[in-house]
Amino acid sequence: MKQLDWLKYDLIAHRGLHKQDQSIAENSITAFREALKHGYSIECDINLLKDGSVIVFHDHDLNRMFNINKSLDDLTYDDIKDLRYPNGDSISLLKDVLNEIDGKTNLLIELKPHGDVNQLCKNFMDIIKDYNGKYAVFSFHPKVVYYLKKHHPDVIRGQISEHFKDDQRMPKFMKYLMKRLFFNRFTKPDFISYAIYDMPSKYLNKYKKKGMPIISYAARSQHDLDFVKSHYDNIVFEYFIPKK
Repeated sequence: MKQLDWLKYDLIAHRGLHKQDQSIAENSITAFREALKHGYSIECDINLLKDGSVIVFHDHDLNRMFNINKSLDDLTYDDIKDLRYPNGDSISLLKDVLNEIDGKTNLLIELKPHGDVNQLCKNFMDIIKDYNGKYAVFSFHPKVVYYLKKHHPDVIRGQISEHFKDDQRMPKFMKYLMKRLFFNRFTKPDFISYAIYDMPSKYLNKYKKKGMPIISYAARSQHDLDFVKSHYDNIVFEYFIPKK
């Protein structure tokens, strides 16, 4: 039986315990070590490179973090391995992060919906299949959640969503379906993660009544954290130290 309670009750550091000025970079080994020191669970993001490498990195390109106008789809690990965040850390391979965490805390891993989704899922599962720590997987892309349902039903899987008001690329009909969690009837997620700025929600309340864990992203203050927990179960946090 899947153990979901930690998703509801753990303090989960969003992209590790990083700093807003990136002096401790998001999704970096240092951010993960800082989260471990505080006894937090860790949320992180993974992406796929051109050569099939799975890296712990949020964006689909290097613009925001390195001011380099290149897409991950066009890069190999050799192309990025010498890049450094302001604190000196490099972009980590997933396997190296798993070795660092080594089951010492719980992991919430977001599979980013860029490029070949099936290949990302396959490569991810090939890496994590021998990991002994506790983890859950979630994604905005229903195809990721469906892949896990079909091929790895024992893995805890979650659907991320929101209203996508600011997304200029997403078609209106897809926004309509996504905010209403339409694809859940096919993908059967174990939990939902929904944006704090679209809470509370009648779409979530339906699942809450059924007992499904509902979490959110991302609290940047104790007020944010308390707001979400007054309506639903939990929220990942960043840029502050929550009350225990």
